[in-house]
Amino acid sequence: MNATLVTGAASGIGRATGIALARSGRPVILWDLNDDGLQATAESCRTFEVDVTTATLDVTNESARRVARDEALEHHGGINGLVHAAGISGPQPISAFTPLEWSSVMDVNLTTAAALTHELHVPLIEAGDGAVVYLSSIEGFFGHQWLPAYCASKAGLLGLARASAHELGQFGVRVNCVCPGAVQTPMLEPFLDLGDNRATIIGRTPLGRLAQPEDIADAIVFLLSPAARFVNGTSLVVDGGLTAISGI
Repeated sequence: MNATLVTGAASGIGRATGIALARSGRPVILWDLNDDGLQATAESCRTFEVDVTTATLDVTNESARRVARDEALEHHGGINGLVHAAGISGPQPISAFTPLEWSSVMDVNLTTAAALTHELHVPLIEAGDGAVVYLSSIEGFFGHQWLPAYCASKAGLLGLARASAHELGQFGVRVNCVCPGAVQTPMLEPFLDLGDNRATIIGRTPLGRLAQPEDIADAIVFLLSPAARFVNGTSLVVDGGLTAISGI
């Protein structure tokens, strides 16, 4: 049975997405560099009695991706979904970052998304109902002085989704982005713990709380599902109304 690949599945939104997909009855392929977290996610997914495979790897490593992809295809028989949730923030302002730091963020967040779409486009087409979701961000719309590489990579995903949707849509493969606002994840916790950032963001969000990873995962599952069968080349903002009135 075709399965959905989720990168960054060891924690945060990636973990919540893997579990939400398993809850919906979809077999999942889980990738992450953190093996302990990855296996914990896999165990949670297996409680829903779906087929689960894992691979512990650096998603920027092309040869490792190729091996993991081939093993997943052999095991599951096909791949009809891709969720690129792996990401890093790289908090360095434009006045201080190094080319290496910039490249690291771009490689994980953006270049790997493009590479995975390229490497999986054939099985996604063959599945007949293929769908891709990139984890962008509202920071793809708004600038943040501490996150130039992150903002650029997340904006890049919006363009990548549109371009990929244009090419792959004719073969029945849909490509979209989810753009979360402030989500209570391990990556954002250090920022939330600085000063009054947590209270400020909550106070500026019309729904009056931070997002939980499950809030974003449910939106991703929707975009992968037949309910979103005519949604292609666009972005779904899931931020509690934050960008309706401001940015982070």
